[in-house]
Parts: sequence; structure tokens; C-alpha cells
Amino acid sequence: MNGRIDWAELFLSSTGRLARAPFLIASAVLIGVAVLYEAIAGDVLRLLTGWLVYSALFYSGACVLSKRLHDRGRSGWWAALVLVALVAVWPTPQHFLDFVFALVIVWAIVELGVMGGEQGANRYGQPPLKAPAI
Repeated sequence: MNGRIDWAELFLSSTGRLARAPFLIASAVLIGVAVLYEAIAGDVLRLLTGWLVYSALFYSGACVLSKRLHDRGRSGWWAALVLVALVAVWPTPQHFLDFVFALVIVWAIVELGVMGGEQGANRYGQPPLKAPAI
């Protein structure tokens, strides 16, 4: 992403790789939008518009997670597990199985938010922080 964030590509494309800092920013934006929507929307508005808002958040989350997983050398399909776990425990865990989903979320936080990406090029492209060679 060479120092500048292309917001449309960040939230609407699942190809390529994403460094840790833009991933954390995008994750904060998506979670912030979800929390804001939950706080503002009443039950009736959530019933009428929730399918649209949550679908958009789910898709954008899948794109952001896929790119970060690509940077770690993993398939973007792992994003499905993370999103299912997040949906299962949102906004608060209620069942015993939610403990397993919470472990998946902890793994995702460590894997994607703490650990760095692969140093060199991998099957998903060049490292996002390294400028392409001329």
C-alpha cells in the first residue's frame, strides 16, 4: 500500500497483502461502525436496515482479514472461521461453545494483530511495506 491507504481497495478487495498497521486501522473502523450502529439504531431500524449494514460489514471484514492472512502466508478462507467466531460472540458470549469461539478470536488477534507478515514475496504478492523494484 506504499504509505497511502486506498480505502476502497482496503474494504472492497480481498486480493494482495496487508501490513499490520493498516489492518489494525481497518479493524478499528469496522468495529467502530458496528458499535456505533448498535448504539444508534433502535430495534425497528435494526430490523429494517440491519441486513444491509451487517452484510456490508461482513464483506468488508472478510476482505480485510483475507489480505492480512495473505500477508501471513495463509489462505484467505481462514477469514470465514474468524468471522463466524466474531458473529457467535457478538456482542456478548452466552453459551459454553462461545468459549471455543473466543479462543479463535484470541488466535486471530495474536496471528494477525501482533505477529509480523512474511518478509519476502509469497504466493499472494510482494510485501506491502516494501516498494516494488524498478
